[in-house]
Amino acid sequence: MKWTINIDTTSGDMEEADQVEVDYVKALSLSQMEFENEQDLIIERKIKETLNVQTEEDEQLANAMQLSLVMASSKAVSSAFKIICAGCNNEISRRENRFDCNGIVWHVKCLQCHACIQMIKDDQFYMVENRPYHKSCARNKSHLKCYVCNDFIPYIGKEVEYGEHPFWAQKYCPSHEDDGTSKCASCERLKPKGREYILLQDGRSLCVECSSFMILDTNECQPLFREIQEYFTSLDMKLDQKIPLLLVEREALNEAMKGERNGHHHLSETRGLCVSEEQIIPVIHKRKHTGRNSTLNTQPFRLVRSCEVNAILILYGLPRLLTGSILAHEMMHAWLRLQGYPNLKPEIEEGICQVLAHMWLKSKINVGFEAAMIASSSSTQQPLRSNKQLSKIEQKLGECFVRQIELDNSEAYGDGFRVGEQAVSQYGLKETLHHIKHTRTFPF
Repeated sequence: MKWTINIDTTSGDMEEADQVEVDYVKALSLSQMEFENEQDLIIERKIKETLNVQTEEDEQLANAMQLSLVMASSKAVSSAFKIICAGCNNEISRRENRFDCNGIVWHVKCLQCHACIQMIKDDQFYMVENRPYHKSCARNKSHLKCYVCNDFIPYIGKEVEYGEHPFWAQKYCPSHEDDGTSKCASCERLKPKGREYILLQDGRSLCVECSSFMILDTNECQPLFREIQEYFTSLDMKLDQKIPLLLVEREALNEAMKGERNGHHHLSETRGLCVSEEQIIPVIHKRKHTGRNSTLNTQPFRLVRSCEVNAILILYGLPRLLTGSILAHEMMHAWLRLQGYPNLKPEIEEGICQVLAHMWLKSKINVGFEAAMIASSSSTQQPLRSNKQLSKIEQKLGECFVRQIELDNSEAYGDGFRVGEQAVSQYGLKETLHHIKHTRTFPF
């Protein structure tokens, strides 16, 4: 639309002309706004129509999908309605008797104890890890049994108290510690019910494993004695003096210990002795074999004091590795005396002797052999390793004897060993011995 307005500017009425022009501009602006609003309404109506169509299509699609899911769900419910036996994995009909526990279902005939594989004939049973057990079988599964008597370890109140060997980890009733139950004199295992232990003539008992490797007389021990001497030589600690090695019974060892003025002895039981006094010792030279059995033949042996060390006595009947560690311990006593070491405190002398016993054992069982090498690295030669491969049983026994030394709770043997081992590990064996000779203490 086109508007034409004639204005007479010559009339002199300028104010009226200006007002007319303003009114014209306003009218034009309002007309444009009305047009734009009308266009916006048209566009908005088109958009709503499009959205309505899309919404209707979406609803139809959603309804179709929902119907499809409902149909599929109905089929699944129909299929899953079957009750399956947890025992035989077959269907259980509605007419059959069944056991139901925590949503797990069995035929009556399929409810079997997971431990004894026998039927459970009543509803009194335990579920352990979703498996059925008779009450008694569930108790057997969870309750500790004694290694010795094979009975359940009794409760004291609401707790079970039991003993346990620090190496073998065998749990037993505490009462067996003082009820006369036999204990192996070497590996310290209690005798289980129904098993035989070997009874030595001096009253000690040995388990079957330890008795398989026991040394019973002086002649039988000589090869082991030579092996320990070679070990000391490899450490640059050769014993120049020829020292007799004698195997004796417990009573003879205890009597010899009473006659000694030097030395410190383990409170529990003495199993070796470095003798320096004159004595007459009943010595087991050689066994007499009579059929399947053998008897000990003891002969008196006179020890004449000629120097600081007259003999080394070892308790007979111990397994080879334990005998060797005791022998290494006593040979270290002899070496200290023959090398002119001063009188030492028990924890120093017994400690360093236990270190040598420990080193020899570890070299034999190949456990921590590198540590033993480092400890003696200042020596001129390397310690020898036996070419003989240990059986699994003897290997395990050797590990047990190593742990006995490490876990000893006595002040002289236990604490002394632990301080001595730390010193040897840090400074080497040669430097540690040099320090002990001049200061009577370990180098710390």
